[in-house]
Amino acid sequence: MGSDLELIRKIAIFSDLSDEELALIDNVIVTLNYKKRGTIFMEGQPGVGVYFVYSGQVKIFKVSEDGREQILHFRKAGDIFGEVVLFDGGAYPASAEALVDAQVGVIRNQDLENLLMKHPSMAVKLLKLMAKKLRRAQMKVHEITTQDTLRRVIRKLIRLARVYGEKTEQGVKINLELNRQDLASYVGTTRETVTRILSDLKKTGAIELDAKSITIIDLDKLKSWL
Repeated sequence: MGSDLELIRKIAIFSDLSDEELALIDNVIVTLNYKKRGTIFMEGQPGVGVYFVYSGQVKIFKVSEDGREQILHFRKAGDIFGEVVLFDGGAYPASAEALVDAQVGVIRNQDLENLLMKHPSMAVKLLKLMAKKLRRAQMKVHEITTQDTLRRVIRKLIRLARVYGEKTEQGVKINLELNRQDLASYVGTTRETVTRILSDLKKTGAIELDAKSITIIDLDKLKSWL
């Protein structure tokens, strides 16, 4: 199923390609649409392809043996996910779910491998993306093992604002549909703890809350507690 070339061009590893090269990619991409909270793939399923976000938001997560969810990453338009299966040909190591209605593209592993062989610059970009994700994973482990929960929440808020922030009259709104349980799963704590910390931060005037969003009012005040 073909895709619009401008949509493909917004994907990081394809952004520098010519129209002719994009047309080759278009021939092997399948475009899929998912409703909010729709499952894209589950941990342990065979890794059949690599995914790209055209629109919407996707969360990548694992579920522990006792049923607790741990959010590993969020993916927005232009991001790639599920790419680890390209290298080892194994199962997906985590699950992917649409946070909101989302449109994604998928390329079968063999097709993408053929493209990377023909376009080495794409392979370099993909390796750089993988290196960044590895560093972030290492930082996440460090945060969980060395920082208290308040600092972890603040660091996550600052990071989300940097990636998903939208400037408003109030401050920087985190433009990500994230409920309290999602944030707790991302931080690695309980919903009750996150709710209490957010309430305390609101009382200081550092953030503002509503049912579906968080707005950072005073970034310097947040940073002062790190």
